[in-house]
Amino acid sequence: MSKILSVWTVLLVIQLTLFSSTLAAESLSIDRLYSSPSLSGKSPKIVSFSPDGTRVTYLQGKQEDHRRYDLWEYNIKDKTNRMLVDSARLFAGKEVLSDEEKARRERMRVSGSGIISYKWSDDGKALLFPINGDLYYYELKSQKSRKLTNTPEFETDVRFSPKGNFVSFIREQNLFVLNVSSGKETQLTTDGGGLIKNGMAEFVAQEEIDRMTGYWWADDESKIAFTRTDESPVQEIIRNEIYADEVKLFEQRYPYAGTNNAKIELAVVHLNNKKVDWLDLGKETDFYLARAKWLPDNKTLSYQWQNRSQQKLELRFYDSKRKTTKVALTETNKTWLNLHKSLYFLEDSLHFVWASERDGFMHLYLYKNNGELVRQLTKGDWIVDGLQGVDEKKGLAYFTGRADTPLESHLYSIALFKSAKIKRLTDAGSYHYPVLADDNRTFIDYQSSSTQPSSVALRDINGKFITWLERNEVNASHPLHAYIDEFVAPEFGTIKAEDGQDLYYKLHKPRNMEASKRYPVIVKVYGGPGAQTVRNNWNNPYYVQYLLQQGFVVFQLDNRGSTNRGKRFEDPIYKVMGETEVMDQISGVKFLRTLDFVDPQKIGIYGHSYGGYMVLMAMFKAGDYFQAGVVGAPVTDWALYDTHYTERYLGNPKSNAEGYEASSVFPYSKDLKGPMLIYHGMADDNVLFTNSTKLFKQLQDQGLPFEMMTYPGSKHSMRGKKVRVHLYNTITQFFERNLK
Repeated sequence: MSKILSVWTVLLVIQLTLFSSTLAAESLSIDRLYSSPSLSGKSPKIVSFSPDGTRVTYLQGKQEDHRRYDLWEYNIKDKTNRMLVDSARLFAGKEVLSDEEKARRERMRVSGSGIISYKWSDDGKALLFPINGDLYYYELKSQKSRKLTNTPEFETDVRFSPKGNFVSFIREQNLFVLNVSSGKETQLTTDGGGLIKNGMAEFVAQEEIDRMTGYWWADDESKIAFTRTDESPVQEIIRNEIYADEVKLFEQRYPYAGTNNAKIELAVVHLNNKKVDWLDLGKETDFYLARAKWLPDNKTLSYQWQNRSQQKLELRFYDSKRKTTKVALTETNKTWLNLHKSLYFLEDSLHFVWASERDGFMHLYLYKNNGELVRQLTKGDWIVDGLQGVDEKKGLAYFTGRADTPLESHLYSIALFKSAKIKRLTDAGSYHYPVLADDNRTFIDYQSSSTQPSSVALRDINGKFITWLERNEVNASHPLHAYIDEFVAPEFGTIKAEDGQDLYYKLHKPRNMEASKRYPVIVKVYGGPGAQTVRNNWNNPYYVQYLLQQGFVVFQLDNRGSTNRGKRFEDPIYKVMGETEVMDQISGVKFLRTLDFVDPQKIGIYGHSYGGYMVLMAMFKAGDYFQAGVVGAPVTDWALYDTHYTERYLGNPKSNAEGYEASSVFPYSKDLKGPMLIYHGMADDNVLFTNSTKLFKQLQDQGLPFEMMTYPGSKHSMRGKKVRVHLYNTITQFFERNLK
């Protein structure tokens, strides 16, 4: 059966407990903010339904070891929470990860030990756990586990086959299947190793395309489609990771913008005889394989082919019996095409649901399998976030979107084959992440708002409340209750961009402000594509609240180029980055200067990653508006970043050299006026540390003073309590010195 969502892979950050009960009922401190994993909001909870819909399962750490996770369940029938599988019963020793698994988890933004991921068998009778490089099969009825593999090599990308008869995985860059009943292993590919990877997603697929796998089962278990990746065309670099007591050197194939990508091939292997059929992907070899999925007929493989410029996307159908390929539909755009996962094939194998931005906003369309458009399902000046499920019996599609407001995501339903209005199924005034059961009868509703911490409810498909999985109500017994009077809710509003579009902002003001006093402001920015910071959700507001208690106003504005507002809002950054975005942030400062409680000469700016790049551009190009800046892990030269992300917005540097030069921070660094702090993790494998060292050298050569703080061993996400506490104290002290 074709599924719209593998619910066990839905990663939700659920704040089940917000404060340690030992905290004094006074003001917050940086150390207190990170006194438990729930405060940092980094505790992963893979929330899913069991296949029969009777259990809601999730990961939770023990109080004495909150970084090691066990599998818990909420049993819908008897309405109880309990531990389902203790990770120590599977493997109790110290876990060792392969370099490939470490990199994979970094791409997935996952950390911790114990049960990090799990897979349900299709019949709901067993679970599969990859731990410490081996596979464990757990039978629910007997509550016994069985170790399926015991090898020195690591097994990754582990999953059940659709009917649960096999387990598949990658070992030593080759694809394997294991018969669950007999324990017999079958190696399906043999040439993996070195620069050849079978069934594995390449770097840009994992980091930028949101494709974490390179193989796909047919639902009848007769065959598997898989990729063969040859990384030999990709430039080899020596990447260093600097730790406190050593420097590690890595030989890595990294596709800098404008350079060669890996070569991708696509094949189908038949399990009965291991015969491999290679697909003809066309004469053009410089392309991206974005997605792949089998149709319910089990003979047709769909795959999404994207050209190098990302201005063309083809949904192709491969007939595995006739060995022929046809293009079902083609999407084109003059700037770029945003990829999505909103594709669902109906069981009749005659229709499918597809998402497109062809009218300027992401919406859903119903097609016949021959490529004929049946009807546009949703429309309007708002976007669909994603297709969540399809109930073919009722003729309904379920999706998340922004029909009510860009600041909130809701679950909606729409009829497939008849004209009807969309129906909102979640409560207004909150931001929602729903997870639908496969039978489309219930859904898990993860919701929050700017004034209500995250809660999780079980609801029927029409939105009717069934029970709380985690209410998280801030009542007298809640650890946050003693502090809630000190928390300040943000004010939302809009200002106009130069082209007339609305720019949404979020403004936090210190509590009990003095009427005649003017306050310093910290503009907290990201500003880049694919992200939205101004939303009506909880979003870990603790550091912002801490800054308010130190007497700062905190301001956030989503400039043009950011997401969830449609293509017209995103497109102004095409071919030149760091121009329109800074212009809009300046508009935000001009608005701030109209407020009688703002000190117009004490406005600072802080951001990380693309936000760090934004701070550099703001400090270099708009020093009259921003008096101090904190720069986190910035991109400084887009030629140092990867192909798929960079070329999506700037094109190829060979054809847009002027745009790359204008988008780099280096031509503008000479105009730095105010104090600036730059920090970077010295083991960052996403935005390489070279970005900052190049800037350090140029600023030094120009005789321009700046501050810097480097973190040995830290990656791009800057994980760990000690690192975070030191980082936020450093940022706060910088602004205390320079804005007060």
